[in-house]
Amino acid sequence: MLVDKLNKILIFVGLTWLTPVVKLAAGENPGQQVRDIWTLIGVPVSAFVAFLMLWSLTAAQIETSLGNIPGPMQAYQQAVVLWEEHVGEREKAQAFYERQQKRNAEKLAANPQAQVKIRQYTGKPTYLDQIGTSLYTVFAGFALAALVAVPLGLFCGMSRTVMNAFNPLIQIFKPVSPLAWLPLVTMVVSALYTTNDGLFAKSFINSAVTVSLCSLWPALINTALGVSSLSQDYVNVARVLNLGVKDRIFKIVLPASLPYIFTGLRISLGVGWMVLIAAEMLAQNPGLGKFVWDEFQNGSSHSLARILVAVLTIGFIGFMLDRAMVILHKLVSFGDEPVGT
Repeated sequence: MLVDKLNKILIFVGLTWLTPVVKLAAGENPGQQVRDIWTLIGVPVSAFVAFLMLWSLTAAQIETSLGNIPGPMQAYQQAVVLWEEHVGEREKAQAFYERQQKRNAEKLAANPQAQVKIRQYTGKPTYLDQIGTSLYTVFAGFALAALVAVPLGLFCGMSRTVMNAFNPLIQIFKPVSPLAWLPLVTMVVSALYTTNDGLFAKSFINSAVTVSLCSLWPALINTALGVSSLSQDYVNVARVLNLGVKDRIFKIVLPASLPYIFTGLRISLGVGWMVLIAAEMLAQNPGLGKFVWDEFQNGSSHSLARILVAVLTIGFIGFMLDRAMVILHKLVSFGDEPVGT
């Protein structure tokens, strides 16, 4: 049935709160579905509206050096302004390239052998550009952390000797703040990456490596935990089949440990997102963190509202990243939920 297929899709993508709406539209037990809609949708929406009202009432009572704390309406107005600024900057960039193309066309018409070039637009990054930069950086740092953490976690879980060797290092470096890592990373990158014309900017490498150093530990620990918690039955099967190390890892250890691995990766991505914002603020690297710091330093009448927009954006993106990891886990594990979901 169509209803069953829709419900399966909603469950798969984590939108189970829409299930009663689908069932109600299909005429399935209307009374129960209305109660479920109130529980799953009405209560959260009411709580969110209450939060907005409390925010609006209390914000006007708090006076800062930049004026009163902005309420929801002021934050919304600045969100619209940020979007309009993005659209305006894109129109400027398009006009810039169109002028170049026109000049180049006229130059080639006068002299077909003339050399022409397209200069890149160097306008100020918009708010959406900053979001894109932060997402690109956090995914790069997270990917690097996963490439290190998952294989190392597999070996730690499979060998007590390896675990004993790495455990002191894990316990020492796991609590280190990104604010402590960033100066070291910056100095090392500056010493090793001396070119200014490389594939990646130094600011990007600094932020990505800092994210990796802070976010690899949850994935490593959870992977090792998942492997070490492997059922003895699986181990016995591997012995009976006389599987080699490679086959044992890819046919038994990895599939059985996926829930733990993805739980670790979810935590790592969340940690990486928080670390990135702090690193961008401290090092003034491009991204949402720099946007927040620039607005704080700007001190205009709209700065607080823009900072609140950034705070809400950071939280929403963090939520979406977490949901994306859950969906990815279901795609590779036939619908199973990660541990702790």
